[in-house]
Amino acid sequence: MVPRCVLMRDPWCMADSLADRLQADLTAAMKARDSLRTGTLRMAISAVREAAVAGKAAKELSDDDVEAVLRTQVKRRDEAAEAFRDGGRDEAADQELAERAILSEYLPKGLDEAELEALVEQALAEGGFTEPAQMGQAMKAVMAEVAGRADGKVVSGLVKARLTS
Repeated sequence: MVPRCVLMRDPWCMADSLADRLQADLTAAMKARDSLRTGTLRMAISAVREAAVAGKAAKELSDDDVEAVLRTQVKRRDEAAEAFRDGGRDEAADQELAERAILSEYLPKGLDEAELEALVEQALAEGGFTEPAQMGQAMKAVMAEVAGRADGKVVSGLVKARLTS
């Protein structure tokens, strides 16, 4: 359900949750006749609802759960855009990247390279990880610090480089 203040377009209103914000933005996009944003938000809301009813029992998703679903959707858009580019379908790739940009608006800002390197160094120092054999434990510690703000492949590469040097 969309909070009343969102429906009344109160600029000082904060939606209760990320899912509420998605729904409110979908309504606004429909009113503005923005077909790209409308379609993208509909797909995102559908994915969130599907995640809520997945498993043995339906559950209400927290903002972190919704962010995880949106991250998955962003990653799918990236993979699809790459596949379309490889197949010579640049228009379809551009469409996927436009959808990715819309979904990225709802995710926290990612870490830049310097911040990521600092977090990796800090997590490795705190855990006392120094050998390549400790890669799994080190990755677990670093990913807990990163909390979804960076790609796992990039983090893995940094951790591996630090442990092998």
